Amino acid sequence: MVSRLVNLITGLVGLVMFCVLTIGLAHSISTGFAGFWGGLPFAIITAAVLAMVAYDFWDQCVRRKPD
Repeated sequence: MVSRLVNLITGLVGLVMFCVLTIGLAHSISTGFAGFWGGLPFAIITAAVLAMVAYDFWDQCVRRKPD
């Protein structure tokens, strides 16, 4: 069984790396050839996916589950 602290640290590192990757990708699409309006659908999808990832991190790593 993985300790709670290890689970928190690795989950947080993964969450931060995923956020940096997807936000950077959305930013580069919006400022590049697609422009703001062309990159807006991808930015909306990215925001929804990041919200789901953050909720899953909270649900799996942060929230106390009854034994």
